[in-house]
Amino acid sequence: MKQLYRGLFSIVLTALFLGGCAGQPSPPEVVERTPPNAEQLLREAEQQSPEQAAITRLEAAFTFDRQGQQSLAFDTAGDIDESLLSMEDRIRWALFYSAMAQSADQPEEVLRATELLEDEPGMSADQLQTLQERRRWALSSSRQLNAEQLGLTELGTIGHIGVFLPKSGALTNIASTIEDVIKAHHDLQNNAIRLSFFDSSDSSLGELYELARQQGVEFVIGPLSKENVTTLETQQSVPLPTLALNYGRSERNQAQKLIQFGLSAEDEARQVAQRAWTDGHRQIAIMVPDNDWGRRAGEAFWDTWSEAGGRVTNAVSYAPDDAVTRAVESALNVRGERAQLENIDALFLLALPEYARQVPPTLDFYYASDLPIYATSHLHEGLLQPRLNQDLDDVFFVDIPWQIPDAAVGGEEVLPSYESYRLLREEGEMSMFRLMAMGVDAYEIATGIEDFIESERISGATGQLTLTSDGRIYRELPWAKFQNGIPSPIMTPDFQADGES
Repeated sequence: MKQLYRGLFSIVLTALFLGGCAGQPSPPEVVERTPPNAEQLLREAEQQSPEQAAITRLEAAFTFDRQGQQSLAFDTAGDIDESLLSMEDRIRWALFYSAMAQSADQPEEVLRATELLEDEPGMSADQLQTLQERRRWALSSSRQLNAEQLGLTELGTIGHIGVFLPKSGALTNIASTIEDVIKAHHDLQNNAIRLSFFDSSDSSLGELYELARQQGVEFVIGPLSKENVTTLETQQSVPLPTLALNYGRSERNQAQKLIQFGLSAEDEARQVAQRAWTDGHRQIAIMVPDNDWGRRAGEAFWDTWSEAGGRVTNAVSYAPDDAVTRAVESALNVRGERAQLENIDALFLLALPEYARQVPPTLDFYYASDLPIYATSHLHEGLLQPRLNQDLDDVFFVDIPWQIPDAAVGGEEVLPSYESYRLLREEGEMSMFRLMAMGVDAYEIATGIEDFIESERISGATGQLTLTSDGRIYRELPWAKFQNGIPSPIMTPDFQADGES
């Protein structure tokens, strides 16, 4: 970085020369110049090019900090367009700004400062570890609920719930299942809450909210489509407190009174990454389908894994209709008939059951039977079929409590919303069972929203549900491992401690 202020050698030399011309020798006067203060630096920045101004403002922030004016230092650093800095200066800015943001309890600004981790710049191991630790703190802190920020501080008892679901279109089958489940679960509660259903197929969101308001609705469940949720989350507020049944595409939910809830594959992928890291793995191969679902889950896994300090050795986007051997050969660097596992100590698998069942035998064929496999819930149909699932033995996976009751809570009788579980298990279509659990949880959240906000966390049919600061519900799922084709509980937080992997 260029020095902004240099010594005054030329001025001193000139003074000595003039003194010599006068013919009267005299001791040279020591000239000291105080470097410009932070305010002067900021004034200079106004006259500079954008790139030089960013550097000058960074020096001003450092100067404010040395002078004990931390608030001004924080504001000055926050006003810098860090993209204009060189990588070296951006690292200096990130370390400085993230430290001040953490001290100010502003996790969002810490996340901003640590975005450069995604660029994989050349930084020292200590710098990398420092920023990773601050990013983990920010991610954890940003999930802490602020009811005032959500605009849900004075809800009161909910007596009338409106449900926005489409009666036609691509989501009809899903909507019909959710509607039937909400009605069935409501009937079992035997309470005085009123339910009203609104067809969202042909009406705008504004029209739906106005109609609901006219009918006295106090809380809305829905809408279902990602497009509608994205529209809502970009508004300043929604007309009525709302539990959307999906997540929007924006980076954050900005709308007050809007909560988002869904069965997020990205959440599952993040939990798998966290678990694999906790279990001591550091180099992992990834297999995800070559579609939008696979891309989103794969990116979520990759980001979480990298933030923890892990390395993705190989990432394969497979065509679900192609031979499994082709994807495994690429993921595991197969040469001849043997996988090369020198830099691979685990495999992350995102796959549907039919495809997933072929992966472990293929690993066996390539002499990689001991490689731990971590997977999402999508490989588990929820049916007791030990013979069919024997090929999945020793695969670790997450799933909702309703799908793995023994592993999750120790048996069906202690499941959340057990009466509805028993009814839907007997009468429902198993391929839609996770969706049914989501409908039950949506009703429970809506009817108990005050308690949810106060506790920030509830045990639901779809997992441990946490309401985060931007209104998005985060699901934490229990773990299981296939043994003799049956999902079995994992009793310790570290798989390696059991000697089972």
